[in-house]
Amino acid sequence: MANKSNSSSLVIKGGHLIDPAAGIDAPMDVLLKDGRVAEIAPPNQIRGGADQKFDARGLIVAPGFIDLHVHLREPGQTYKETIATGTAAAAAGGFTSVCCMPNTAPVVDSPEWVTWIQQPEREAAVNVFPIAAATQGSKGTALTDYRGLQRAGAVAVTDDGKPILDDDTMREVLGLASQINLPVIQHAENTRITENCPMNEGPTSFRLGLRGMKTVAESAIVERDVQLAQQFAGARLHVAHLSTADALKAVRRGKRHRVRVTCEVTPHHFALTDADVGDYDTNFKMNPPLRSAADREAILVALADGTVDAIATDHAPHAIHEKIMEFERAMFGITGLETAVGLAITRLHREQKIPLARIVELFTAGPARVVDLRGRGTLVRGSYADVTVFDPKKRWTFEAAKSRSKSRNTPFDGWQLTGKVVATVVGGKIVYRSE
Repeated sequence: MANKSNSSSLVIKGGHLIDPAAGIDAPMDVLLKDGRVAEIAPPNQIRGGADQKFDARGLIVAPGFIDLHVHLREPGQTYKETIATGTAAAAAGGFTSVCCMPNTAPVVDSPEWVTWIQQPEREAAVNVFPIAAATQGSKGTALTDYRGLQRAGAVAVTDDGKPILDDDTMREVLGLASQINLPVIQHAENTRITENCPMNEGPTSFRLGLRGMKTVAESAIVERDVQLAQQFAGARLHVAHLSTADALKAVRRGKRHRVRVTCEVTPHHFALTDADVGDYDTNFKMNPPLRSAADREAILVALADGTVDAIATDHAPHAIHEKIMEFERAMFGITGLETAVGLAITRLHREQKIPLARIVELFTAGPARVVDLRGRGTLVRGSYADVTVFDPKKRWTFEAAKSRSKSRNTPFDGWQLTGKVVATVVGGKIVYRSE
């Protein structure tokens, strides 16, 4: 967890505050004191004094952005990323809180490992909320100690990367988690029919001579999980990195029937399609894979209409040698923390005309609700002093070589984006400021 001990105070003046959870979209000054929001008021009406002042004229001030889905690679895979480097990239991307996945080496399946991730020795630059494995070793059979994991600080359980395929096991997971109000996150993929499929099934996979993943591999699991969640009062199902139109239909049906189902979408799935793979470019290889233009269109509609609850990066750093190889053999995954905000403003706000307030909601109130991060995702008085300040009009070019992540596996190197993070504040302290 990032260090919150901070007796100083900071006033953010002259900015336009967008706080969807509080219904605020207006010019406001914000006073942060002792790690909390002390006051918000119209311009020049803050009563309290502050040690530091941040000039936010011409900028958007928002609650600290939350990423529900990152891979920080610790314990055990520090050649790809560490908690320190991954959270430095998160701060540069405007994220004040990240939820890290348990598919590390060893798997985070015990309260001891959940505690280890949160220790100050990890040197996290932002708040880190561990998500623990739903089954021991993420092997899909014996369940982990949900109460113990939750007490240690786990905010959800998942076997991310290894979907829970067995119906009875998934029923058991949802039933046990529902008793303690713990969200269950599912990587929805029927791996029985996606083996040796490195990309989406379509004209591009046909042209490249690669086996394609059918979209039903995702949507059938989402449909089954929604039906299972319906059987338990209080069961909370969250669909990770949703990528297909049919899976969206299942989520919509679930929401209509009052199932507690939520979903997230990644920037790469709303910014790219499978045609972008080009000629076997492994920086465009991820799981779920980039989908068709029709799937992307359905995702854009769902982001605008409220069906999608959060934008999450699925930041998945890999070493160069794991990507520079044949497309079929290369690792799935890309980095994403530093490009998410720029891609959202460029693709969703400027091109699709989705209001900035909706985009802010997808990075703040939405994810905070999914995993119950109380006191975050809003800047009402008394909430945590986590703030993201960004310039929605600033044009910039992403250079992977300058990334704070240890890894460079991104399809967005050299992309011109509009919308840049100017400052990231965690617990009242500025942890990132753009040059």
